[in-house]
Amino acid sequence: MSITSSSPSSCTLQDLTAVLTRHHPWTVLTGAGISTGSGIPDYRDEHGAWKRPAPVNFQDFMAHATTRQRYWARSLAGWPVFSQARPNLAHQALAQLEHAGLVQAVITQNVDGLHQQAGSRNVVDLHGRLDEVICMGCGTISPRAAFQHALVAANPHWHHHNAPAAPDGDADLSGVDFSAFSVPACPVCGGILKPHVVFYGENVPLARKQYAMEQLGASRALLVVGSSLMVYSGLRFVHAAKQQGLPVAAINLGATRADAELDFKLRAPCDEALAQLSAVLKAPAGNPSP
Repeated sequence: MSITSSSPSSCTLQDLTAVLTRHHPWTVLTGAGISTGSGIPDYRDEHGAWKRPAPVNFQDFMAHATTRQRYWARSLAGWPVFSQARPNLAHQALAQLEHAGLVQAVITQNVDGLHQQAGSRNVVDLHGRLDEVICMGCGTISPRAAFQHALVAANPHWHHHNAPAAPDGDADLSGVDFSAFSVPACPVCGGILKPHVVFYGENVPLARKQYAMEQLGASRALLVVGSSLMVYSGLRFVHAAKQQGLPVAAINLGATRADAELDFKLRAPCDEALAQLSAVLKAPAGNPSP
């Protein structure tokens, strides 16, 4: 399959290959669109609008037991699907490109761990990992798989297990009474348990953000893959790259918040585009062109 576009604001695969060949290594920023091929839904449509209600808010989660009941009940239903997701061609291609010395780092807005499963080594989980649970009281971190057993044990009569998967590892449950759902407390201190991810209303930890910026600073280009860049935690890297004079390219089917700032945009499915890019760039890593 050949990926091309006649749109004046778009580039071809050949254009993208040429610029990335001249400017490596790159930092890659990935969003939900890269994991749709693994069965994990994305958040927004091609125009950047929400496809479903916005994700849970941190302040609401911490302040209201009803919000925590709703979240964890939906998570109980969605976790089996989410935990079984496996890397697709896009994740595998990025791992191959990193091994070839072309990718400096992958900064991902996703919380699925699929880049690491595919073999990428330098990955910044910008928004954390859903396969861990953290106590907001004592800070204890534990496996999400173990908490799934605790949720099931605490809710033996909960029958709402089959529902469409949602992007955050939960499920689209509507018209359900969550008031009887029991959420286990931290077994160490009795505190509130939360997925070890950055919710809306939370800040990305400073050290994590600084490390990601250091990786961008060691790169010669930024490639955005499968992200609408609608949240500033990702958009800030486009702004930083432009300030550093780095070329910024994107592979995304729909609109992004940074379209006016992109130097190149390939409108194509992530898996097909990255697989072709990886196949073309077979030469071993060397000194980048001036």
